[in-house]
Amino acid sequence: MTEKTMTEKTVKSEAEWKQQLTPEQFHVAREAGTERAFTGMYWKTKDPGMYHCVCCGEPLFDSTTKFDSGTGWPSFYRPAEQGKVVEHKDSTYGMVRTEVRCAKCDAHLGHVFEDGPAPTGLRYCMNSAALDLKKRTISSGLIAEGAENGRRER
Repeated sequence: MTEKTMTEKTVKSEAEWKQQLTPEQFHVAREAGTERAFTGMYWKTKDPGMYHCVCCGEPLFDSTTKFDSGTGWPSFYRPAEQGKVVEHKDSTYGMVRTEVRCAKCDAHLGHVFEDGPAPTGLRYCMNSAALDLKKRTISSGLIAEGAENGRRER
């Protein structure tokens, strides 16, 4: 399931990432941590918009592909565009899973499983702490997007 991309990589030092991100965002995105189920800010969000990488701002998942998986993490049946995420074998914790990372900055996002809904049959089970929802609102016939997750100023 690994996808190749021609995206220019975002590379920062550990100190730069720690300055930009909250401690939870750093733990999840840069140390491949996992937030507890049913605790992240997006697990039950139904707002329309685009979910971006909390580290580099790359658009990753559209809310139109989000579904309630019952797992307590935001779940999507496909990325916004091919090549936005990369997948790697993850054999931590005595199990084999497929890890999902941002193709642009290598942030850990979560895992993908083959038990999702049609049309893909996939469940991209993501950590809210690794995502930043930019909501779509209709105002005067225009669509505006605004950031939501508490990313530190750059």
